[in-house]
Amino acid sequence: MGLLIGLLTLVLVLTSLFLILLVLVQLPKKEAGLGMAFGGAATEALFGAGSGNMLTQVTKYATAVFLVLALVLSILRNHEAHKAGRGMAKLIDEVSAAATPAATTAPQTVVPSIQAPGPTGVAPATVTPPTVTTEQGVFTLPPPEEPAP
Repeated sequence: MGLLIGLLTLVLVLTSLFLILLVLVQLPKKEAGLGMAFGGAATEALFGAGSGNMLTQVTKYATAVFLVLALVLSILRNHEAHKAGRGMAKLIDEVSAAATPAATTAPQTVVPSIQAPGPTGVAPATVTPPTVTTEQGVFTLPPPEEPAP
Protein backbone atom coordinates (compact mmCIF):
# COMPACT_ATOMS: atom_id res chain seq x y z
CA MET A 1 0.00 0.00 0.00
CA GLY A 2 2.88 2.36 0.80
CA LEU A 3 4.44 1.81 -2.63
CA LEU A 4 1.15 2.63 -4.35
CA ILE A 5 0.75 5.82 -2.32
CA GLY A 6 4.32 6.86 -3.12
CA LEU A 7 3.85 6.21 -6.84
CA LEU A 8 0.55 8.11 -6.97
CA THR A 9 2.11 11.01 -5.07
CA LEU A 10 4.90 11.19 -7.64
CA VAL A 11 2.34 11.20 -10.47
CA LEU A 12 0.39 13.93 -8.67
CA VAL A 13 3.49 16.13 -8.37
CA LEU A 14 4.34 15.61 -12.05
CA THR A 15 0.76 16.40 -13.04
CA SER A 16 0.81 19.61 -11.01
CA LEU A 17 4.08 20.71 -12.66
CA PHE A 18 2.59 19.90 -16.08
CA LEU A 19 -0.49 21.99 -15.24
CA ILE A 20 1.68 24.92 -14.22
CA LEU A 21 3.52 24.71 -17.54
CA LEU A 22 0.26 24.47 -19.51
CA VAL A 23 -1.19 27.53 -17.81
CA LEU A 24 1.95 29.55 -18.41
CA VAL A 25 2.19 28.61 -22.11
CA GLN A 26 -1.45 29.37 -23.00
CA LEU A 27 -2.16 32.64 -24.77
CA PRO A 28 -4.34 35.08 -22.89
CA LYS A 29 -7.44 36.47 -24.57
CA LYS A 30 -6.09 40.02 -24.74
CA GLU A 31 -2.56 39.03 -25.81
CA ALA A 32 -1.06 40.11 -22.48
CA GLY A 33 0.11 38.32 -19.36
CA LEU A 34 2.40 35.37 -18.78
CA GLY A 35 1.72 33.90 -22.22
CA MET A 36 3.54 36.86 -23.73
CA ALA A 37 6.55 36.27 -21.48
CA PHE A 38 7.47 33.27 -23.63
CA GLY A 39 6.81 35.13 -26.85
CA GLY A 40 3.43 35.46 -28.49
CA ALA A 41 4.33 33.22 -31.42
CA ALA A 42 6.10 30.58 -29.31
CA THR A 43 2.93 28.61 -28.69
CA GLU A 44 1.95 28.67 -32.36
CA ALA A 45 5.45 27.62 -33.37
CA LEU A 46 5.47 24.69 -30.93
CA PHE A 47 1.92 23.42 -31.23
CA GLY A 48 0.58 24.91 -34.49
CA ALA A 49 -1.85 27.71 -35.33
CA GLY A 50 -4.89 26.06 -33.71
CA SER A 51 -3.02 25.21 -30.52
CA GLY A 52 -5.32 27.22 -28.28
CA ASN A 53 -8.04 24.62 -28.54
CA MET A 54 -5.62 21.74 -28.07
CA LEU A 55 -3.95 23.35 -25.04
CA THR A 56 -7.35 24.06 -23.53
CA GLN A 57 -8.38 20.41 -23.92
CA VAL A 58 -5.09 19.10 -22.51
CA THR A 59 -5.45 21.49 -19.56
CA LYS A 60 -8.96 20.18 -18.85
CA TYR A 61 -7.80 16.54 -18.92
CA ALA A 62 -4.72 17.28 -16.81
CA THR A 63 -6.91 19.09 -14.28
CA ALA A 64 -9.28 16.11 -14.12
CA VAL A 65 -6.33 13.74 -13.58
CA PHE A 66 -4.98 16.04 -10.85
CA LEU A 67 -8.31 16.15 -8.99
CA VAL A 68 -8.89 12.38 -9.26
CA LEU A 69 -5.37 11.64 -8.02
CA ALA A 70 -5.80 14.04 -5.10
CA LEU A 71 -9.06 12.35 -4.07
CA VAL A 72 -7.67 8.82 -4.45
CA LEU A 73 -4.57 9.70 -2.42
CA SER A 74 -6.74 11.26 0.27
CA ILE A 75 -8.85 8.09 0.54
CA LEU A 76 -5.80 5.80 0.57
CA ARG A 77 -4.01 7.81 3.26
CA ASN A 78 -7.18 7.96 5.35
CA HIS A 79 -7.57 4.17 5.06
CA GLU A 80 -3.94 3.66 6.08
CA ALA A 81 -4.31 6.01 9.06
CA HIS A 82 -7.40 4.15 10.29
CA LYS A 83 -5.59 0.85 9.82
CA ALA A 84 -2.72 2.12 11.98
CA GLY A 85 -5.22 3.45 14.54
CA ARG A 86 -6.92 0.06 14.83
CA GLY A 87 -3.53 -1.53 15.46
CA MET A 88 -2.81 1.02 18.18
CA ALA A 89 -6.22 0.43 19.82
CA LYS A 90 -5.57 -3.32 19.82
CA LEU A 91 -2.15 -2.76 21.41
CA ILE A 92 -3.67 -0.54 24.12
CA ASP A 93 -6.30 -3.19 24.87
CA GLU A 94 -3.62 -5.87 25.16
CA VAL A 95 -1.49 -3.75 27.49
CA SER A 96 -4.44 -2.86 29.72
CA ALA A 97 -5.56 -6.52 29.82
CA ALA A 98 -2.05 -7.58 30.81
CA ALA A 99 -1.88 -4.90 33.52
CA THR A 100 -5.26 -5.72 35.09
CA PRO A 101 -4.37 -9.19 36.50
CA ALA A 102 -1.16 -7.78 37.99
CA ALA A 103 -3.19 -5.21 39.91
CA THR A 104 -5.49 -7.86 41.40
CA THR A 105 -2.58 -9.94 42.71
CA ALA A 106 -1.11 -7.03 44.67
CA PRO A 107 -0.70 -7.82 48.38
CA GLN A 108 -3.45 -6.50 50.58
CA THR A 109 -2.53 -4.56 53.69
CA VAL A 110 -4.37 -5.53 56.81
CA VAL A 111 -4.54 -2.90 59.51
CA PRO A 112 -5.49 -4.10 62.98
CA SER A 113 -8.12 -2.31 65.01
CA ILE A 114 -6.87 0.62 67.02
CA GLN A 115 -7.89 0.97 70.62
CA ALA A 116 -8.40 4.52 71.75
CA PRO A 117 -7.67 5.27 75.37
CA GLY A 118 -10.81 5.93 77.39
CA PRO A 119 -11.48 7.49 80.76
CA THR A 120 -10.54 5.44 83.81
CA GLY A 121 -13.04 2.84 84.74
CA VAL A 122 -14.53 2.68 81.23
CA ALA A 123 -13.66 0.01 78.67
CA PRO A 124 -11.53 1.38 75.83
CA ALA A 125 -13.37 2.15 72.59
CA THR A 126 -12.44 0.21 69.50
CA VAL A 127 -11.93 2.31 66.37
CA THR A 128 -12.16 0.39 63.12
CA PRO A 129 -10.34 1.95 60.14
CA PRO A 130 -12.53 2.68 57.11
CA THR A 131 -12.62 0.21 54.22
CA VAL A 132 -12.83 0.83 50.51
CA THR A 133 -14.49 -1.54 48.05
CA THR A 134 -13.06 -1.59 44.51
CA GLU A 135 -13.17 -3.96 41.55
CA GLN A 136 -10.07 -5.70 42.93
CA GLY A 137 -11.59 -6.30 46.38
CA VAL A 138 -12.12 -4.70 49.79
CA PHE A 139 -9.20 -2.71 51.17
CA THR A 140 -8.73 -1.30 54.65
CA LEU A 141 -7.31 2.19 54.74
CA PRO A 142 -4.40 2.87 57.09
CA PRO A 143 -5.11 5.15 60.05
CA PRO A 144 -4.29 8.82 59.63
CA GLU A 145 -0.87 9.79 60.86
CA GLU A 146 -0.61 11.81 64.02
CA PRO A 147 0.83 15.30 63.45
CA ALA A 148 4.28 15.76 64.89
CA PRO A 149 4.37 18.06 67.97
